[in-house]
Amino acid sequence: MGALDEPLTKLVGDRTAKVLADSLKLRTVGDLLHHYPRRYVERGQLTSLDELEIDEHVTVLARIEKVTLIPFRGRKGDRLEVVVTDGRSRLSLVFFNQGWRQKELKSGAQGLFAGKVGVFNRSRQLVSPDYQLLDEEAGTDAARQFAGRLIPVYGASAQMPSWKLSICIETALTKHLGDVGEPLPAELRERHGLIPLPEALELIHRPRGQADRELAQSRLRWDEAFVLQVALAQRRAAESALPAVPRRARAGGLLDAFDARLPFTLTEGQQKVSAEIAADLASEHPMHRLLQGEVGSGKTLVALRAMLAVVDAGGQAVLLAPTEVLAQQHHRSIVEMMGDLAQGGMLGGSDLGTRVVLLTGSMGVPARRQALLDMACGDAGIAIGTHALIEDKVQFQDLGLVVVDEQHRFGVEQRDALRAKGEQPPHLLVMTATPIPRTVAMTVFGDLETSVLDQLPAGRSPISTHVVPALEKPNFLTRAWERVREEVAKGHQAYVVCPRIGDEEPAAEPKKKRKAAEEDLEDVADAGAGSDERRPPLSVVETAGKLVGGPLQGLRVEILHGRLAPEAKDEVMRRFTAGEVDVLVATTVIEVGVNVPNSTAMVIMDADRFGVSQLHQLRGRVGRGSAAGLCLLVSDMPAGSAARARLDAVAGTLDGFELSRIDLEQRREGDVLGQAQSGVKSSLKVLSVLEDEEVILTARTEATRLVAEDRELAAHPELRTALESLLDEDRAAYMEKG
Repeated sequence: MGALDEPLTKLVGDRTAKVLADSLKLRTVGDLLHHYPRRYVERGQLTSLDELEIDEHVTVLARIEKVTLIPFRGRKGDRLEVVVTDGRSRLSLVFFNQGWRQKELKSGAQGLFAGKVGVFNRSRQLVSPDYQLLDEEAGTDAARQFAGRLIPVYGASAQMPSWKLSICIETALTKHLGDVGEPLPAELRERHGLIPLPEALELIHRPRGQADRELAQSRLRWDEAFVLQVALAQRRAAESALPAVPRRARAGGLLDAFDARLPFTLTEGQQKVSAEIAADLASEHPMHRLLQGEVGSGKTLVALRAMLAVVDAGGQAVLLAPTEVLAQQHHRSIVEMMGDLAQGGMLGGSDLGTRVVLLTGSMGVPARRQALLDMACGDAGIAIGTHALIEDKVQFQDLGLVVVDEQHRFGVEQRDALRAKGEQPPHLLVMTATPIPRTVAMTVFGDLETSVLDQLPAGRSPISTHVVPALEKPNFLTRAWERVREEVAKGHQAYVVCPRIGDEEPAAEPKKKRKAAEEDLEDVADAGAGSDERRPPLSVVETAGKLVGGPLQGLRVEILHGRLAPEAKDEVMRRFTAGEVDVLVATTVIEVGVNVPNSTAMVIMDADRFGVSQLHQLRGRVGRGSAAGLCLLVSDMPAGSAARARLDAVAGTLDGFELSRIDLEQRREGDVLGQAQSGVKSSLKVLSVLEDEEVILTARTEATRLVAEDRELAAHPELRTALESLLDEDRAAYMEKG
């Protein structure tokens, strides 16, 4: 084990190491050295306080403007209120029963203040923040440490503020900077003018000025881009070496018969992408393609044509969906599109046809047994289902194509277990309805060929989107429900989407699990600060009840969510599709794939609690027919807040690619490597997948060249070590979800 792999207990002691591990997932010396500052501030350069996000842990540099000690009425104790400013905005610091802090928190002093941003009386505040004053006497350690230097501000936690992290990192630099290896080949560093990694780490943590910071970031950007692209290049090389059975559609076969029955002409985009897929399927190596496109751009039709081509060639195709609702929807729509071509070997079925079977975990035994038999003997050319398709009992006669819908919801084990059911590796087509910027696709799905559908089929109607500020203008919400009634009166249907299922869900974490900065809740509540805490998200069950007895009284209202029995979910969707339900109150279970052309209106409650891309996906459920769509984003968030800005962005454009950029800009970019999915810390800390396209492209070219010469990296042991660090078991699984 190298020095950088040593646990932090040896460096900082057991107690501090536990806090670093529990709150920041920093466990080794290497983790600590690669925990880069989130930003830097210069002495005299105050933090912009009006940009602080509610519920975010922050470290701010500000000047104390006012200090007030307020005794509690009718009981013992007091509240110390400290107002700090950046010259434009103000932030309150609140300390309960700590009046002694008046002696050090004096008006005019400058300091670093760390805590979780809350709100009280519509003003931002930090309750019992940790702090370090910088305007103390020149002889103090703090003043010496920060004098004449950029002050690094680290991603921190309530238990480990930025300056305590800085002390730990200083210790690591002093003791272990000489142990840092060099993953980038020397000739590559020379070609691109990159400084050595040890120097980069020192400059990123101890910059003397902006030039040092930029020099360090330039090198560290390359590390992140190059190591990741090497991993992707290795996967591409491995995939291209595998054999596959070519699958070509035959003239006058099933695909031709299907195309002849289509009541519309394929868009240019659909024709182009279909040709790309057909060429891949005809290859002797497995297709490995990502199909992404706008909501409603016709990805399912393109995927179905690929499946029919494989059936034409004597093989079978399978479509894997993440939820039963989506699997059932795909099965219904594909059977409907194919007509008698989906009834091969059955009474009334076409001689050219095949069977299309559905397999989900909730199916009854007889139906399940018949589906398994049809797949095993080859009668079913197309199988559609959920994770149930992956079970050992499921066998195919000749699996030629695996289509994975909403691929980000599946892990490598699930996808590979399904692909392993083929005699030879089947072709793979993964689909996503979330548009992905080009640089993100190269970074996350760089081992896939990418096809994009950005053209909507003819006949699709525009969707108008509006923000409904329910708290500021309650009459707007009243009007929203009137609009729903108007759409129903025209013979159309509507969705109402809520973030939660029902009141039986816990609205918040138990108190014992809350962060240290939130522990003094009783005192806060007594002081009135708890009165402005955000209410729990609205639920499907409660909202539906209020609508039935209120603004939507008399309409046929049903609910749909993930905890309903599978039969009940299928029945609700069947009735809604058939027009027997006016308003469907649902969770995001309807986010993708649900296709009810008669639905023209959607009201999204607590819309600020959803992501930008998720709102775009939800909105895509309306306007799928000839009538125009309407999407209303209901929120209590005030104008000018970041949450409201996100909603205004969604209302302002129907361009999913533009919204995906906005979504990515507002999240930590490391999330593109699956922080939420993999449960491990992000590996993208300096590289911007939106702004560093040139670095990513060049790193991809360099990585491809290197892997072609030395696929196992035998001549590059330090690079191999860096790769193993990136691709720990969880991250490798996420990368291979494509």
